[in-house]
Amino acid sequence: MMDAQYRTKGLEILAFPCNQFFWREYGTAQEIIDYTQRRGVMFKIFQMVNVNGRRACELYKYLRKHSQLDSTQIGLNFGKFLVDRNGNVVRYFGPLTNPFDIVQDIEKLL
Repeated sequence: MMDAQYRTKGLEILAFPCNQFFWREYGTAQEIIDYTQRRGVMFKIFQMVNVNGRRACELYKYLRKHSQLDSTQIGLNFGKFLVDRNGNVVRYFGPLTNPFDIVQDIEKLL
């Protein structure tokens, strides 16, 4: 898995469950963490957040503002923000982008 392969080089994957997209996140935050850990996910999973609207968490307001989204809303789950070591948003990748398709972009930042 990409997380294990690049973690020692500085990659950190952070996941923020969100229930703003067709209510697809079922269960509590702990149930989501338990579910993903049973499937071998080792990266950090945080509490459920809002990524759009007035109640969007500050992190997602920042990510949206400093990416090509230019503060517009995120359309669906599984969008990915690539952020450098200094907290600069490098790029937003939509939900249809396979994480393995951005390996070259990640490697440039490591």
